[in-house]
Amino acid sequence: MSAPYDLWYWPSIQGRGEFVRLYLAALGVAWRDRARTGDAQDLVEDMEAREQGDDFAPYAPPYLVVREGDDEGFAIAQVAHILAFLTDRHDRGTGDLKTDLHLIQLQLTITDIVAEVHDVHHPVSGGLYYEDQKDAAKRAAEAFREERVTKYFDHFETALGKRDGPYVLGNEWSHFDTSLFQLVEGLRYAFPQRMAAIESAYPRIVACRDAVAEIEGVTRYLDSDERIAFNEDGIFRHYPELDAA
Repeated sequence: MSAPYDLWYWPSIQGRGEFVRLYLAALGVAWRDRARTGDAQDLVEDMEAREQGDDFAPYAPPYLVVREGDDEGFAIAQVAHILAFLTDRHDRGTGDLKTDLHLIQLQLTITDIVAEVHDVHHPVSGGLYYEDQKDAAKRAAEAFREERVTKYFDHFETALGKRDGPYVLGNEWSHFDTSLFQLVEGLRYAFPQRMAAIESAYPRIVACRDAVAEIEGVTRYLDSDERIAFNEDGIFRHYPELDAA
């Protein structure tokens, strides 16, 4: 299968790039993970070259580059932006502008909670090691576990209840659903005790997660070597001292 896209992201973590990978997998569209076939230095050099080019450059990875067709060479960054672009390019939109905008709105809300997840283990500065801010991280984790994650989940559970079916649109999956899958998986890894304690209150979210796992392309991707494991260098990190029911 030819790969019509290059995905640029850090090679040793899932990170924000995984939200793009899962959607591409669900679409059944191949891609080249360029920094994984090369290394992190290749990513740095590609970003520097784009910064010096004539087109607008991505501020940070992930970014996607079109490899064929009329848009060849076009690069787009920011997860929600990438997913909206892919939705339009592969005819996965609903045909209703308001609905499509609401899907992007939900996707941007996932962006918000992902940022909060990162800030749990780096509440003082992203430039400091976790070990340099452990006390602040414990306070941030308590607030996230007890207040923030349930607030977000309440919102997503309500959205999933607007239509009958496992997905937010009913029986048709969208980029929001594949991203919600990754959010649940990441939180299960980072906060297993807390997730075990609250998941029963969110049956629609769990049903959506399970349905996404059964999408043919997603199933194939999850079973492949391309899906690297969560680890303590990524966004979703499991530090036992930050988890509790």
